[in-house]
Amino acid sequence: MSERTFNVLILCTGNSARSIIAEAVFNTMRDKRFNAYSAGSNPTGVVNPLAIEIAQSIGYPIENLRSKSWDEFAQPDSPPMDFIFTVCDKAAGQTCPVWPGLPMSAHWGFEDPAAFEGTEEQKRKFFFNIFQQIRNRVYAFASLPLASLDRNALQQELNKIGQQPVENQDA
Repeated sequence: MSERTFNVLILCTGNSARSIIAEAVFNTMRDKRFNAYSAGSNPTGVVNPLAIEIAQSIGYPIENLRSKSWDEFAQPDSPPMDFIFTVCDKAAGQTCPVWPGLPMSAHWGFEDPAAFEGTEEQKRKFFFNIFQQIRNRVYAFASLPLASLDRNALQQELNKIGQQPVENQDA
């Protein structure tokens, strides 16, 4: 028996790197239990080239990538979200729109790879490190028995995933 498919929205301020990478990770999982989208409270309008490179490396069609406003997902005809994750501290502290269906939410903060300064190779390594951190949290979430957890237990698990330490390798 297959589980239902869940809609996931990943939010960040600029929707240019972390949320884009998380969208790609969710949407390239083998079990196809998630339809993931990303958006920003103040989108840059441009996807970071290194985020595009990572998405492409894991098999996500880059023509699907664009920096967009979270307003697109607060419309009556938008797909109803089951889960919403913020991946940057600025988005976590902002007042979000009221999402149809009252999805569950959690904050999973990551350093901003787009703000990292260094050589191209150092930037690429830093982006890859953030990708690994995002992937680890997405996989931890995907391993949860979503169908058998009640709402309170599930919220505790979502929060616990967001509190997991992220290990930074040398950039």
